[in-house]
Amino acid sequence: MASKPTDGGRPNDRLPRGVRGPGGPPPPPARGASGRRAPEGRAASQSPARAAFERRSAPVLRRMHALPRWIVVVGPAILLFAGLILAGPARWIGGVLLLLVAAFLGWLTALSWPAIGGSARLLRVFVVLALVAVAVLKFMGRF
Repeated sequence: MASKPTDGGRPNDRLPRGVRGPGGPPPPPARGASGRRAPEGRAASQSPARAAFERRSAPVLRRMHALPRWIVVVGPAILLFAGLILAGPARWIGGVLLLLVAAFLGWLTALSWPAIGGSARLLRVFVVLALVAVAVLKFMGRF
């Protein structure tokens, strides 16, 4: 049973537990998020090589950010699929496509390295190395 409207036609009920109203507290961190943030003086504490890498990557990231989000996901997925299914005389093209996907994922891993925890680092490095291994097997004609 709802209470009578007292405020411009809106019920005087409280929101259900777990529902945020306007101006409410911030949502809890997502599951699996480390909750770690880069220190405030991050730019001062990073190496010159890291700063140069991030500076060179910024224009590409800006272009990627301007694209529709699905393109950044579907594009590498199509390359991965094509790289895995190409066989016969075109298997070397499949290996090249897999190396392109591995390079893209490796670049994203390197960019996110300071912000991710140990298990996420291990998993991302494993995925990149597995892609490189499959590409080498493609070049050798064994996959």
